Amino acid sequence: MNFPVWVWIATLAVLAALIVGDLVLVGRRPHAVGVKEASLWVAFYVALAAVFGVLLLVFAGSTSGAEFFAGYVTEYSLSIDNLFVFVIIMSRFAVPKEHQHRVLFIGIVLSLVLRAVCIAAGVAALNAFNWVFYIFGAFLIYTAVKVARDGSGDEPEDPDNAVVRALQRVLPTTDSYDGGKMITRVDGRRMFTPMIVVVSALGLANVIFALDSMPAIFGLTKDGFIIFTANAFALMGLRQLYFVIGGLLDRLVYLSYGLAVVLGFIGLKLIIEALHGSHIDEIRFAIPNIGIATSLGFIVLTLGVTTVASLLRSRATAKAKAAEESAEELEPAHSGDRNA
Repeated sequence: MNFPVWVWIATLAVLAALIVGDLVLVGRRPHAVGVKEASLWVAFYVALAAVFGVLLLVFAGSTSGAEFFAGYVTEYSLSIDNLFVFVIIMSRFAVPKEHQHRVLFIGIVLSLVLRAVCIAAGVAALNAFNWVFYIFGAFLIYTAVKVARDGSGDEPEDPDNAVVRALQRVLPTTDSYDGGKMITRVDGRRMFTPMIVVVSALGLANVIFALDSMPAIFGLTKDGFIIFTANAFALMGLRQLYFVIGGLLDRLVYLSYGLAVVLGFIGLKLIIEALHGSHIDEIRFAIPNIGIATSLGFIVLTLGVTTVASLLRSRATAKAKAAEESAEELEPAHSGDRNA
């Protein structure tokens, strides 16, 4: 459905108020964010997204509501993979803990603005050309295969890419931080602090990851309003999630495989929709039509099974390691008894 202009304006106003309020809280008292505080904020943003989705269900219909929830769950799940890169960026640039939440906030807001541009372009392309579905679908399937192959890798790639290195060469940058400032003065000369490079790296990482998530959500809905709001709510809760599951990321050993299955499924769904759009409804057999309810159920089930399996595997590995260490500690004692 096409949402009226006043709905867009009201939604953007609420999102802007949340961003400004969050920025005021962030800037008022720089501090290292604890797990308890971050968990409360994550719960707040997830509850906010749930309320928004329910409002869509009530006032816009079951299809719009289901599309939002499917898009939100997909975007949020794909964004969790970003956190691996966030950890590397924060570690590589040695960002002080009390300023990490501010850096993440600025980088995510920058990413939201850039994604809005990508969403507008993507919706226009899909509405104008049916063959774009084939491209997006093939790209998602390719990405799914790549994610599955790289799932056993140890670390994601270092974000020290050419753009960041070029930024460091072009901008006059100091060697040390000056609190949370991005611009400071050294001997009367205005210079950038490493904070500007960190924010740029985070924004760039978010945009690169959007290359996967954008086609994925286009496979679930073509409504620009739902695509934008699903992305907005997913990104707004991502900063606090960084502080909650920073230590949990290593335990989600099967996350990449679950995301690969989701991406492959949505890629296949896009190609099927392209075939229907081309009025090719049968190739030796009838081509099924995958509804949004089926998509939402498949995504939630896949990610749920992946998470539970990951935690069970991590727990079993931890127990096996503890048992092995206990055996190694007992072995010298037994050896001493035999020698006696």
